[in-house]
Amino acid sequence: MSKVVSLRLNDDQIERLQRVGRQVGRSPSETAALFIEESLRQREFAFIQFRDSSAGRQACLQGTRLAVWQIALLAQNYEGDIAKIATHLELPATQVVSALRYAAAYNEEIETAIADNSWAAAHLDSLVPGIKVLEIDTSAP
Repeated sequence: MSKVVSLRLNDDQIERLQRVGRQVGRSPSETAALFIEESLRQREFAFIQFRDSSAGRQACLQGTRLAVWQIALLAQNYEGDIAKIATHLELPATQVVSALRYAAAYNEEIETAIADNSWAAAHLDSLVPGIKVLEIDTSAP
């Protein structure tokens, strides 16, 4: 369910909102709703911020270049071991926990991003013709 909320913006804010809306292919109302939702999520989850990327707007871990879905994928590989994930990323465990809490709360969003990444990895040779992919042996100590 959604409700209409009226708010008053000055001319400069409207112009800026329209510009951003054009850049992301959304109406000013849709853009405002997106920004409000992102702001609410940032208040609810420490260390989370939203950034534009080639894949669209993504939840990211503040102070890093990591998207939350990347941390969630790493967590799958480390079977959810926070200490191992934090050590691997050289980050405080509190940041990892925050990212994983966000991932749990917005599981569908994160799982979709992971699936999109998996698809791209499987089709890398057609997406980037002539690419040479290096395999790394992770079983060595």
